[in-house]
Amino acid sequence: MRNSAGSKTAASHAVDYSTASALERPVPTPVSGPKFGSDAVAEALRALDIPYIAINPGASFRGLHDSLVNYLGNQRPNLLLCLHEEHAVAIAHGYAKVTGKPMAAAVHSNVGLFHATMAIFNAWCDRMPMVVIGATGPVDATKRRPWIDWIHTARDQGAIVRPYVKWDDQPASAGAAREALLRGAWLTQTAPRGPVYINLDAEMQEGALEEPLPPIETSRYLPAAASAAPRSLVREAAEMLSAAERPVMLIGRVSRDEQAWQDRVRLSEQLGARVVTDLKVGASFPTDHFLHAGAPGIYAVPQAIEAIREADVILSLDWVDLSGTLKAAFGEENVTPPVIQVSVDHQIHNGWSMDHQALPPVDLFLAAEPDAVVPEMLEILNASGVITAARQADPLELSDLPSGPIAVEQMGKVLRHACGARDVSLLHLPLSWNGAIWPFRHPLDFVGSDGGGGIGGGPGISVGAALALRGSGRLPVSILGDGDFLMGVTAVWTAVHYRIPLLMVVANNQSFFNDEVHQERMAHMRGRPVENKWIGQRMTDPEIDVAGIARAQGAVAFGPVHSTEDLVSTFEAAIKAVEAGSVVVVDVRVQPGYTPAMTAALTRSSQ
Repeated sequence: MRNSAGSKTAASHAVDYSTASALERPVPTPVSGPKFGSDAVAEALRALDIPYIAINPGASFRGLHDSLVNYLGNQRPNLLLCLHEEHAVAIAHGYAKVTGKPMAAAVHSNVGLFHATMAIFNAWCDRMPMVVIGATGPVDATKRRPWIDWIHTARDQGAIVRPYVKWDDQPASAGAAREALLRGAWLTQTAPRGPVYINLDAEMQEGALEEPLPPIETSRYLPAAASAAPRSLVREAAEMLSAAERPVMLIGRVSRDEQAWQDRVRLSEQLGARVVTDLKVGASFPTDHFLHAGAPGIYAVPQAIEAIREADVILSLDWVDLSGTLKAAFGEENVTPPVIQVSVDHQIHNGWSMDHQALPPVDLFLAAEPDAVVPEMLEILNASGVITAARQADPLELSDLPSGPIAVEQMGKVLRHACGARDVSLLHLPLSWNGAIWPFRHPLDFVGSDGGGGIGGGPGISVGAALALRGSGRLPVSILGDGDFLMGVTAVWTAVHYRIPLLMVVANNQSFFNDEVHQERMAHMRGRPVENKWIGQRMTDPEIDVAGIARAQGAVAFGPVHSTEDLVSTFEAAIKAVEAGSVVVVDVRVQPGYTPAMTAALTRSSQ
């Protein structure tokens, strides 16, 4: 995400440190300057303006922990205690999705890093910045405690995550650690963004500084490294689009910047270009705009496919899986319209992870961030005029909703009705979500999916996003599948403990339903009984008390809600509780099922 100096970002409120500081305020410690290696590390984190560091405690970074509490006074950064390393990293991920800026997360030696790997991979696939700090038992074997330090020391700990971080390091001194943090903070915020990992030697942390480190001007080590396409190529792209009769814009990874949002709307209107967006990334264009083709989904809906097939020029703004989308539209035929790709993502493609997707046909490539290219195109096209006014939130009538068992679409409509005219940020959506029922009209109306498809990331990502939104006036709402919620459920405690208001709605079909669909496909393909698809998938006998698990962590909880009639009053009460400062979980028992577009995409993928 680009957050250029002087630009108005969608999440431009100041960081509020007061709540965490008031909750966990340490006894004052008289200090006159850094005394230990970890003090220098803590100072560097503050100098980098890292607001929070989410942790699951571990002896390998006990030196840094002490420095954050007793040297910095648990302020800037504030510690956020988590019950699992995966959630610590997921919270940093969610924070970055809203702000475009990195948080830190600290994980305990190799064992904590193993726990954190799924969340790091999610952030990698989502191209989100964060600084993950790890630690190791003393590198000097003579300094290791018997047994425990040995099993918590690895010769190359960074190898655990190296294929899905932008950079990693294991500095051997306090000065080297400070430099590693500076380099890591710079790299993680430079497009294409992604997590970095810095592993701190326990002995270095705990050892006394032989002499003070010289002062350093942090800003000089974080140079802006924005990539720009040659003006001639931007002009060529603009001319191709201007001459087209049926251009289409595929809008993928872009920032939460409000000016950039308006620029994209202005470009589409200037060109008369149809626009396609999806739910893998955050809101990027008003989805009820007259030029938006169909509703956003994880996979393109028929209206979007039709627009792409009819296009005479396609502009991809860092679209996720361009090749897959073109294949869905054109099948095995040649992609006839010329394709313009605007992206720098190729710079971090590697041979381990296939998250770069299949190689797409591209006729004109602009190696730059979309937020930098779109204003240039507008200037070349001499675009002027007022963009179409955003529609006001329209009331949603519920008279047509059937009574009885709840479908996910019905649940979404009732929730939108209960939210009324409030500014809502959707922090997570389930695979069964129909993008047509809730229009996005602002960059923070939806912050995107988990990136790597890792079940269990939703709760932590939601907590991190709600943390970033605290004080913004927006209502943070997360809609989670039951499997996702249960795998990441202890992130709820962190939200409650640090007073991070949040509404979590669990779309509970009591099954790992996506895999039921896959078992049904296998049964059809092999001529075996479809009736057995539920075995090893259903979470019943006993039923899981989702609301009870939430209450046990201090959240306000409702449910299970079984009928549409009970949903309206439940959601209204839940929203009031969130607005009063609570973390709220609502267990809604829903019927299993997917949208037609999702079902069609799964059918194509199984053929």
